[in-house]
This record gives sequence, structure tokens and C-alpha cells, in this order.
Amino acid sequence: MSTKDFVEKDYYKVLGVPKDATEAEIKKAYRKLAREFHPDANKGDAKAEERFKEISEANDVLGDPKRRKEYDEARALFGTGGFRPGPGAGGTGSFNFDLGDLFGGAQPGGGGAGGFGGGLGDVFGGLFNRGTSTRAQPRRGQDIENEVTLSFTEAVEGATVPLRIPSPAPCKACSGTGDKNGTPRVCPTCVGTGQVSRGGGGGFSLTDPCVDCRGRGLIAQNPCEVCKGSGRASSARSMQVRIPAGVSDGQRIRLRGKGAPGETGGPAGDLYVVVHVAPHPVFGRKGDNLTITVPVTLPEAALGGEIKVPTLGGPPVTLKLPAGTPNGRTMRARGKGAVRKDGTRGDLLVTVEVTVPKDLSDKAREALESYREATAGEDPRAELFQSAKGA
Repeated sequence: MSTKDFVEKDYYKVLGVPKDATEAEIKKAYRKLAREFHPDANKGDAKAEERFKEISEANDVLGDPKRRKEYDEARALFGTGGFRPGPGAGGTGSFNFDLGDLFGGAQPGGGGAGGFGGGLGDVFGGLFNRGTSTRAQPRRGQDIENEVTLSFTEAVEGATVPLRIPSPAPCKACSGTGDKNGTPRVCPTCVGTGQVSRGGGGGFSLTDPCVDCRGRGLIAQNPCEVCKGSGRASSARSMQVRIPAGVSDGQRIRLRGKGAPGETGGPAGDLYVVVHVAPHPVFGRKGDNLTITVPVTLPEAALGGEIKVPTLGGPPVTLKLPAGTPNGRTMRARGKGAVRKDGTRGDLLVTVEVTVPKDLSDKAREALESYREATAGEDPRAELFQSAKGA
């Protein structure tokens, strides 16, 4: 569809709605007409198919507030029968002229339509993705991924670590042009925009980066020997990165705007930091809780008592061990775990491991023999055998 077609077509009439119709009224009218003239409901009817395309085209413009505003402004400026001069212009009637001259953009310093600055090509180019401007589009910088290894304590408490970030930068040899003489030519495929459009059906168009110039809008006539015509050179920069408390092994942290710089005014990309956590010889971790296995003697487990347990980076805590504590029982020391996002701490989960002595003194052996004689009538496996028979 040409720019002239855009100005002269009455999309309100196509949808059968007034010019002050609300978004809801436009949507309702479009749905009704789309059902009536849809190709699936009118197979083989070329007129119905053409009508459906007009309806879709009208909805694409009027259904988008921004595009509708541009359309209304263009209609108000040009009307339907040519340019209408404003107050003070010579003559009382309208006069016709080639719209292509105006939409192609005024030349710098020119008169007449030059009062519009760069012309209205950018307005309609944004509407149809077919602008005639040869200015390269801003490009977002690339995302960068890096890795960092923290100690167990650093991961729990948080740390600030230095990183060496690879970052593409403009090639100094060609000043970022990609051409060793500094005179690249405009890409003929995308006409310098760095983007190409393709039809998506139903009046839609899709925009992709130009493959010939890789989205730069320029093609080197004499490729730079340093950057091979890309306009970018490899470099590196150092930065301090704050790793929040409580990160886990394998977690991926996103730092917005810390990636590669953009081109032609585009925003910088993001930096992704993959965290690796070294294991601790004593402590483990389950979510926001830390874990530890504490050995206890047989008398401590049987008779009970108090035991001291180390904490990560703090003083030890004392836990009361109930009499008859079985092997593998887990107790909880509240507030001694990892730091949560809200600043509070998880718990320290203490698992008891009853140790069996390998070497016994004569006195200890005699005491155990006496204990065995005193409990000779007890069989801890009796219930096990009964359950096995009943199954």
C-alpha cells in the first residue's frame, strides 16, 4: 500500500463507524465484518476475500491508538482531494502536487515543503515499516555472560567481586565504520535502516534485521583489516559486581545495562553472571537453611545433655539433647542459617550422629558388659520380625 493510498482511503467508512468512534466500537465493528467476510465462510468468493483484506487493513490502523492518531493527522492535513493550504496561503482552492516529493523528505535548506524538516516519510514509515529515511536504526548492545566462583561463606553473606568483562567496542582503526577508508556505503537492501519488512498476512508486516549488513545499515566498500568490516573490536573492562546474600550454586544473576554498549544511540545490553559456590567442609545448605551433622556419644544420646554446635561466622550455640535421642534426629537452631531476600535468616538444621567407639578401655568395656547384662531381656528387633510375618 502506497502513502497516497493511505491518505485517500477512508478506514472509518470501511468499518462503518463514525470518526469519533471509541476503541470498543471499532473492535465490535471489525469483529462483525470479519466474521461476515472471512475467506473460510466465503470460499471461492474473490470479492469477499478482497473485502476482508480491506477490513483487516482498516482495523490495523484504527485499532492501534498511535497509528490512528497519525492517520487522523494525515487526513486532516491532506484531506481527500489534495493539499489544503492554511490561512494566509495564496488562493482559496486546493492545489494538487506530487505527494512523493513531500513524503520523500525535504532537502536541507530547501523551501516550500522543507518547512516540514525531514518530511513526513518518517511518520508514514513508522506506520507501514516502509520509511524512506536512510538513517541507521539504534541497535541494542549484546548481552554478555560471565562466571564467578564464591566461597560458601560469601554466597551466604553476599560479596563484592571484581569481574573482567569482554565487551565489543568500536574499532579504533576504522572509527567503527567497518571500512578502512572510513567511507562505507549505504546498504542497498535495507536502504540504510538496518531492517527489512516482510508481509505477515492479514495486513500485518514483520520487521527483521537486515542479513546483508547485519543490521548496521552500512556495508564496507574496503573492509577494515582489523575488524574484518564489522566495525567492532574486542576489548575488555573491569568492574565491581555486588553478589547479593543468599545466592545458590548455579544461580544466574541479571545486571541490566551492564552488557555491551549499543550502536547509533541504542541501549546497552545486559550482563548475566553465573554463580558457582565452593563446598564447605562442615556446613551444607537447603534453601535458606544451613545444615550440619554433629557427632554425639552413646551416653549423650541415651542419657541426654547439652552439646555445643558451631555456626557459620558466629559464636557457637548450645542445644539441649533430650534423653533417648535416636541416631539421625534433626534439631533446629533458629536464625542461624542463610540470609533471605528480606534480610532475615533461615535456620541451622543440626542432625545427630551417634558415634560408636572403636577402641575401649578395660573400664569402658566392663561398663558396657554390665549394661548388656542389665538389658539382656530386651530385643529391639522383635517387632521387626513380627511385622515381617504379618505382611
